[in-house]
Amino acid sequence: MKFAVVVFPGSNCDVDMYHAIADELGEEVEYVWHDEDDLDRFDAILLPGGFSYGDYLRSGAIARFSKVMAAVKQAADAGKPVLGVCNGFQILLEAGLLPGAMRRNQGLKFICRPVQLVVENNETMFTSAYEKGEVITIPIAHGEGNYYCDEQTLERLVKNRQIVFRYHGENPNGSLADIAGIVNERGNVLGMMPHPERAVDALLGSADGLKLFRSIVNYWRETHVVTA
Repeated sequence: MKFAVVVFPGSNCDVDMYHAIADELGEEVEYVWHDEDDLDRFDAILLPGGFSYGDYLRSGAIARFSKVMAAVKQAADAGKPVLGVCNGFQILLEAGLLPGAMRRNQGLKFICRPVQLVVENNETMFTSAYEKGEVITIPIAHGEGNYYCDEQTLERLVKNRQIVFRYHGENPNGSLADIAGIVNERGNVLGMMPHPERAVDALLGSADGLKLFRSIVNYWRETHVVTA
């Protein structure tokens, strides 16, 4: 399986994402600069965290117009796994690939520490390696992680089981309904504020994030079985 790590001016978690795939997962991965217009050679697309274009205007508001985003949309339309973490999640929201928007943290401060999440839906291509209701530890690092959507959108997210992760025990940023990660209706685009790529080895304090990447690989292998 071949992963693309999309790099925008200002990305700063691309190396962590690359390490998670290459060194911990053992799969093929390549950095892709933001002016790339063809992602057909990749099986999964990863949008890492950071401060794309300095987070001017709003987080992700400029990156959504990058040349690569047309190719990201094509990959999503083709059913390929697309994962946006932190700033990557913000970009997916700005690009309309996921519903809702991000606001400043409720306390108006940047937060960087481990938090606990509960797995709300383990029947997605990103979460099949988890148990439903499993509580995991994943770090956050953001100033604009306060997820918001209107009442109708929230009802739809709940009805379609699109809320994949919720904050457990404590909501660090004021996010609506404790939402930490959501998928699109098709289930192949995941956006989440916590950083699974920073939780792939016990030496980092947690290896709970590795299951997310393993889930993606397991899905890909199950759907690309070659029969004689």
